[in-house]
Amino acid sequence: MKTIIIAEAGINHNGNLKLAKKLILVASKAGADYIKFQTYEPENMIKPNTKLADYQKMNNEKERSQYEMLKKYQLKKNYYEKLIKYSKLKKIKFLSSPFDIESIKFLKKFNLEFIKIPSGEINNYPYLKFLGKLNKKIILSTGMSNLKEVSDAIKILIRFGTKKNKISLLHCHSDYPSEPQNLNLRAIMTLKKKFNLRVGYSDHSIGVEASIASIALGATIIEKHLTLNRKMIGPDHKASMEPKNFEKMVLAIRNAEKMLGNGKKIPTKKELKNKSFARKSLVANKIIKKGEKFSERNLTTKRPGLGIPPSRYNSYLKKRAKKNYQKNDLI
Repeated sequence: MKTIIIAEAGINHNGNLKLAKKLILVASKAGADYIKFQTYEPENMIKPNTKLADYQKMNNEKERSQYEMLKKYQLKKNYYEKLIKYSKLKKIKFLSSPFDIESIKFLKKFNLEFIKIPSGEINNYPYLKFLGKLNKKIILSTGMSNLKEVSDAIKILIRFGTKKNKISLLHCHSDYPSEPQNLNLRAIMTLKKKFNLRVGYSDHSIGVEASIASIALGATIIEKHLTLNRKMIGPDHKASMEPKNFEKMVLAIRNAEKMLGNGKKIPTKKELKNKSFARKSLVANKIIKKGEKFSERNLTTKRPGLGIPPSRYNSYLKKRAKKNYQKNDLI
């Protein structure tokens, strides 16, 4: 199964249309399958005096609340048609994560392939109920949650109309950036086993290692934050990847897919060509006369593997030679 690679632009456009288009362009050039933004109405998602998270404080200018920050970085509604049109032009699919019901309604008219549920909405019953009724393909991010919360969210979506096979999960560690010891990538296997759904990984760590490792553990969706410059002002830039490294990550993921293969333990055509050169055959270790018994003293194994395989060595002991052999003759 081909890995879906999502370039998470999020709010790294800083509210600027030109920057948003630039993110679409570099994501397309890097080989991502999707570019994803965030859709929200600050009035509907957050109380005005809600404090900034620690990671949000580190790379901001002067905003003193989440409301103030999100208002500043909000993607204007009249940008969406332009960005979707530009995405089509650059041959990359457009996605966005809605953070409130009004935003779900807004995105609905664009008929996007997936609705991505942010980790923070995994226990938002009204939100999940409304989304479930749409019976859309869903990617559910599971940061900050336990298995019961994941299970409950899936049940709500299904109860209100979403077919189970339309739901995919993303393992996620919701810290920005995430430290290696906190990633718990084996949870990818736990989610696959528990829910029998497509599972991916939303990577907030620095570098490419976690995304590549997650592929080996069975992840078939990778989401990674993309920025034009990690030094830009904004809450998510420091936990994001710049274009050149994002392109390297995409290439590494595609190579990892090839490396995984189909799981069948059989030799490849290339291996079969090398088989006779790498394996050995039964060989005379000294002169053996016709009628003489084969023994550990006069029988050995050497390359090439063009004769009797060494696996039959034991069955040849004490058999008699049917002809004369010189040293190093194949038996």
